[in-house]
Amino acid sequence: MLNISPNKLNQKVDLHRFNSARKVFHRKHYKHLNRFLLVFAGIMMIVLFLPWTQTISGKGFLTTLKPDQRPQTIQSPIPGRIERWYVREGDFVKKGDTILHISEIKNEYFDPQLVERTGQQIQAKSLSVNSYQEKVKALNNQIEALTKEQGLKLTQARNKLMQARLKVQSDSIDLEAAKTNITIANRQYDRVVQLEGEGLKPVTSVEEKRLKLQEAQAKLISQQNKLLASKNEVINAEIEINRVRAEYTDKISKAQSEKFTAESNRFDTEAQVTKLQNEQSNYEIRNEMYYIKAPQNGFINKAIRAGVGETFKEGEQLVGIMPSDYEMAVETFVEPIDLPLIHIGEKVRIQFDGWPVIIFSGWPNVSYGTYGGEVVAIETFISNNGKYRILVAPDPDDHAWPEDLRVGSGANTLALLEDVPIWFELWRQLNGFPPNYYQPLDDSKTADKK
Repeated sequence: MLNISPNKLNQKVDLHRFNSARKVFHRKHYKHLNRFLLVFAGIMMIVLFLPWTQTISGKGFLTTLKPDQRPQTIQSPIPGRIERWYVREGDFVKKGDTILHISEIKNEYFDPQLVERTGQQIQAKSLSVNSYQEKVKALNNQIEALTKEQGLKLTQARNKLMQARLKVQSDSIDLEAAKTNITIANRQYDRVVQLEGEGLKPVTSVEEKRLKLQEAQAKLISQQNKLLASKNEVINAEIEINRVRAEYTDKISKAQSEKFTAESNRFDTEAQVTKLQNEQSNYEIRNEMYYIKAPQNGFINKAIRAGVGETFKEGEQLVGIMPSDYEMAVETFVEPIDLPLIHIGEKVRIQFDGWPVIIFSGWPNVSYGTYGGEVVAIETFISNNGKYRILVAPDPDDHAWPEDLRVGSGANTLALLEDVPIWFELWRQLNGFPPNYYQPLDDSKTADKK
């Protein structure tokens, strides 16, 4: 009843005549209830002051600690066609085991003797290089011979020039003597003419002296001609020296030009040889790529391109492989607001999917089925899901993780922070505040790990 009316029913009706009323309405019931409430309130007050461990929850999945231990796909660096499979899905393969055989689909590589024919081209080009080397040696010998011959010719021409200059000097002396003779002849002739006019000399003496004077004049002219001829010989000797220099310079330059042409052809042929050797190495390496091999020990997960005769491009995924040797880790994600509370080396409790667990968030020591972990990496850039990625490795101080765990299965994590009273945690949760700003005790050790 709502007890709305001012007329109270218990004042008009005696409820004690009913068995139910006699069992309920008695003073002893109130006494027990009050005791119970007092005890419960006392227990609750004690519980409010019990320690509570603040945690940051996250959800992730199992992965490996090192990148090269994670599941991967095998690609072919060249396009091809699947010819034969040597494994089945689920098989265990060792590093270097052949997984499948492919064939070529590009027409420039169809020749089965491509490597041998390329080797023959290299051999022919190498012989051509040797021929050019011999030609260069021959031209060097020719240039050396021409240089020696040029030196001899120049020495001969310089000797002729020296002889011509000496002859010019000799003819110059003779010319001076001829000039002296003609001066003497002129004086003698004038003296004889004077004496003949005085009657002291006969006419025959005058004629003799005139004859001698004419002879001296003729000798002077002849000596002048000789001197000019000697000077011409000097000029001719100088011209001969220049001619020899020009002739042999032309010959040597021509031989050097042929030498440089031969060296250029040799260098070009050597470049072709190097290019052919590079192509041959590429062909040999390409032939090895026709057999797709396992990069490491592992299990074949899935054949992505399965059909025999199926073609594919370079870089396409062919088969997935899971390494057999790996170190397990948990990849979990936390909210950006909780990221400053996470530090390298902090302890984390992990619950794996498929393993029974009883979790007390604030009391990790009494939880059952959780495993210890330690933060080893914190991502510095936000992920696509709007959270930060954390990598957790097994805690060496805790018991080992289950052996039957598989990469990719789910996991829930609880990062352990400060211990606070329960009343403080309730107050924080009611107000929607974040956990206390937690800093590890050993900051230097944490900084070293970072």
